[in-house]
Amino acid sequence: MKKSNKLGVVITDGVGFRNFILSDFINEAKVQFDEVVVLSCLAKEAFQNIDCKVIELVVFEESSLTWFFRKLKEIAHLQRHRKGNFGIQDNFELNNTKSKSLRGKATRLAYLITNLFYSEFWIQFYFQLQCLSFKNNKISKSYNDILKQEDFSLLFFTHQRPPYIAPLIAQAYSLKIRTATFIFSWDNLASKGRMAGNFDYYLVWNPLMKSDLMQFYPSVMEDSVKEVGTPQFEPYVLERFASTQCAFFEKFNLDENLKTICFSCGDISTSKNDALYIVTVAQGIVDGRIPPINFLVRTSPAEDPYRFNDLIAAYPLIRWNFPKWIQIRENHQEAWSQRIPSIEDITDLRSILTYTDININMLSTMSLDFMLFDKPVINTVFGDGINGLYNDQRFLNYAHIINVVKSEATQIAKNKDELFRSINYYYNNPNADRAKREYLLKLQVCNSLEGTSARITRALLEWTHV
Repeated sequence: MKKSNKLGVVITDGVGFRNFILSDFINEAKVQFDEVVVLSCLAKEAFQNIDCKVIELVVFEESSLTWFFRKLKEIAHLQRHRKGNFGIQDNFELNNTKSKSLRGKATRLAYLITNLFYSEFWIQFYFQLQCLSFKNNKISKSYNDILKQEDFSLLFFTHQRPPYIAPLIAQAYSLKIRTATFIFSWDNLASKGRMAGNFDYYLVWNPLMKSDLMQFYPSVMEDSVKEVGTPQFEPYVLERFASTQCAFFEKFNLDENLKTICFSCGDISTSKNDALYIVTVAQGIVDGRIPPINFLVRTSPAEDPYRFNDLIAAYPLIRWNFPKWIQIRENHQEAWSQRIPSIEDITDLRSILTYTDININMLSTMSLDFMLFDKPVINTVFGDGINGLYNDQRFLNYAHIINVVKSEATQIAKNKDELFRSINYYYNNPNADRAKREYLLKLQVCNSLEGTSARITRALLEWTHV
């Protein structure tokens, strides 16, 4: 009797939920596969409207020994690839610490060890030690029981980096279950740390990301990588998330006779100057440096917007969009990952992209979101490491941002005069830099948004027949 094709889909966090649950992915997967089962690192109640089996995974928490071996693996990866790569070098320096805590001392020890032993051989050796450290962990064993019972043809990880998926990867390997992963974001390979484990197959956004993967992971074979685009943009072409311009102006209490600027925030860990940029724009409107215009701020869904409370009171002209993401599970080692988006929020985001006129952000992936709707983008980076501000200009040297700078698809504003000049330029010339934006989109997004989920599921199905 022929074995059925059964796909296991590992949802690690809220962004994975948005990309693979609220898109068309599950429906497409059910067409391609005989059975689809979701293995969730989120609480099961998040999946009330999903028409397939959902298994909630018990959250794996690292022991100190597991943490240390993972840290060795990650720092060795940074050691090996930091030469000639500013983003990796920057993360290498940021990860070091002078803390006198036990973890601080262990981190410095990891730096000392990997200063000598950082080849691919040693990286794999540290990973094997990491796997041995949780081999007999009861949660890791429970993963083994689930995988045996479900008997998947392929286990698909929707994110390659969270440390808490390492035991699931290891158990799949021990049971000879094929694994695939999706490279989560445009900056993950060229500036971030090591993946959580080794996979058999990889889905990437574009040829550039494929090249990065082959560079940083030399054991990956070219025929095990497929370029499929990314499902995070697919809701922008799905009719169920569309709304009208009238609804947009009403929802955010905007003047329909004015153009609209949207400032989209990052989270405080990497976008510390956001409050300064918001104040600069708001004061520019008050002082007449910018024509009368609606000013809408969308905060990061990864954090509560408490840091903007003073601005909310000081500048009533600003309209705010606080993303409606629900904290689905408390007391998690990465609490931000346990926020899931509402359908309302995806609809709000799409309406903002559709009906605003100019976007401002600090070098985030939101630049691509707005470009997909042919909107001009300004990237604010006032901090230079000398002027007392958080040094966000250093991100201009990250590999994925170098592509943005070289394309000239955005205006880079390094001070308030440049910001006002850029706003006024795009206010009067909304079609400026259109060809450059199209070039960058072809480089980063590559495939059409229509059919993204279908492309992904077809690729996964092909790998079950290899």
